[in-house]
Amino acid sequence: MKNFIVRTITGIIFVAAIVTCFLNPHAMVWLFGIVTGLTLWEFTGLVNNTGETSVNRFICTVAGVYLFLAMAGYNSGLTPATVFIPYLVSIIYLLVAELYLKAPNPINNWAYTMLSQLYIALPFSLLSVLAFRSNGSEIVYTYLIPLSVFVFLWINDTGAYLCGSLLGRHKLFPRISPGKSWEGSIGGGLLVAAVALLIWHLTTLYGYNELQLSAVEWVGLGLTIVVFGTWGDLVESLFKRTLGIKDSGNILPGHGGMLDRFDSSLLAIPATVVYLYTLTLL
Repeated sequence: MKNFIVRTITGIIFVAAIVTCFLNPHAMVWLFGIVTGLTLWEFTGLVNNTGETSVNRFICTVAGVYLFLAMAGYNSGLTPATVFIPYLVSIIYLLVAELYLKAPNPINNWAYTMLSQLYIALPFSLLSVLAFRSNGSEIVYTYLIPLSVFVFLWINDTGAYLCGSLLGRHKLFPRISPGKSWEGSIGGGLLVAAVALLIWHLTTLYGYNELQLSAVEWVGLGLTIVVFGTWGDLVESLFKRTLGIKDSGNILPGHGGMLDRFDSSLLAIPATVVYLYTLTLL
């Protein structure tokens, strides 16, 4: 009972922090800059604890946070493209440094170093692509799409849990996540589709549908997030199984670590960017 109360309180605070931060661009940038740093620090600590890898935790974390802030500055129009040069220099350093460190397995170090940037830093950085857009004469901030990514992920988790508990019979991916079922995944997807239609109706009715997405496009966005969010969850589960751990950390009481809370978004955010840019090409 005590664990349930702790988990509930942590969950409420977590959701409130994410929702409110998107209402202000500065709050969004600083909160997710911190999230990026904590997640990178957690990830690099986990791989270093295996005893087979020795990545530079500090530089990997600083580089990833810098990439996030640089992307925010560039996409908001505050900084030129040259802002990315220090990040590129840091990546070159992380590669070249292995020539002199005499590590027993430099390939492992390179692989996990680059994975930290591709798997964590880059996806979080793409939030700025969703949040800032040009309307022709100026760059404006919009919270609707990036916030929708997390809302759809939360709704999918809720729907999948409820439907899976009641109707789950067929395992979705038993080798990696025995608790997930096809029935739960389908139920979560249907609930997200329904909420996507509701968002389309409300945003169109009150003039907040800034990207002018149709009902079908909103549903497509929701289902894209469901599919890639589920894959993101499974990817993190495979990562933890490979390392032989249950939770990625304990920074969030009752909810595990940063990777445990943001695993779905690490694939859902890039997928959303690709989906929206694809729509502009059609």
